[in-house]
Amino acid sequence: MFYREAGDFKTSYRDDSQTFPIGFDRYRYYAVLVLAFAVVPFAIDDYWASAIFVPFLIYAIAAIGLNILVGYCGQLSLGTGGFMAVGAYACYKLMTAFPDLNIVFCILGGGLVTAAVGVLFGLPSLRIKGFYLAVATLAAQFFLVWLFNKVPWFYNHSASGQISAPARTVFGQPVTGAGVEAWAQYMICLVFAVVLAWTARNLTRGTVGRSWMAIRDMDIAAEIIGVNPLKAKLTAFAVSSFYIGIAGALFFAVYLGAVEVGEAFGIQKSFLILFMIIIGGLGSIFGSFAGAAFLVLLPVLLKNVLVGTLGWPTDLTAHVQLMILGALIIGFLIAEPHGLAQLWRVGKEKLRLWPFPH
Repeated sequence: MFYREAGDFKTSYRDDSQTFPIGFDRYRYYAVLVLAFAVVPFAIDDYWASAIFVPFLIYAIAAIGLNILVGYCGQLSLGTGGFMAVGAYACYKLMTAFPDLNIVFCILGGGLVTAAVGVLFGLPSLRIKGFYLAVATLAAQFFLVWLFNKVPWFYNHSASGQISAPARTVFGQPVTGAGVEAWAQYMICLVFAVVLAWTARNLTRGTVGRSWMAIRDMDIAAEIIGVNPLKAKLTAFAVSSFYIGIAGALFFAVYLGAVEVGEAFGIQKSFLILFMIIIGGLGSIFGSFAGAAFLVLLPVLLKNVLVGTLGWPTDLTAHVQLMILGALIIGFLIAEPHGLAQLWRVGKEKLRLWPFPH
């Protein structure tokens, strides 16, 4: 009654294999896009942009990138924070070295540099996997943070060790620097998020994505049937790092404006994004958005309820947040390993059958 495909006929293989084969899903998707592009920019203010929408979109991009590597290719990584730092510092160097270069190209350049670094640190995946690969990427996390702290060239010999984003515009509208309007921050992040999510969806449904999933399911069998492990793993690291680098560049230039590598891109950031894809759902683009939304909204909700309403101390609320997050991760790993994305799929299937039990 509420979710049916009656009358939704397919007359070609292209129609049958599209991302949203059911008309109801397509219309809902279009409605969300219209709401995001045509309504939210006119209603958003500084609080909603800085506390919810902008971090949600940036973390969603990073979660998609990590999900490509972990969820689709099965290569565990704990170096997300370090790769975000690479994107941020590469974007900063491009912004300062080429003052006339558009900020969009600086962000894309940060993603490309991060992709190259990701391929370099992905080379061990050709020989090791599982826990050992996780340790290798964790070493990359610590090495990259140490490198950006110890080499003054990366932060242009600043006395504070911080990097600050110069003022840049897109179509004459400031998007970085002081005095940036909330809707401008939101729109540039939204455009990147939508384009990258659409690209990731098409990649994972094509030949490249199938080779990633074959390596994830059983790498020896994949190699026997003709999948090149070298190409599959390194392309997964490259694409994943590209997404994460763009997220790091946006996090630095558009969201924060000034960062210090140890505080902004420490090991906590790597675990946070890993938790997003665990809770949202491994191997799911929607799960990346769902996990990012959940972990962005959770601290805001707890702060408003526990601190604002109940008057709890801020430090106690932070510890409660960690306890809730840990309990949720354990619960999802035991009860629903595929996360919120699987719950969403099950809910849709039940609506398709309702009110019948089978």
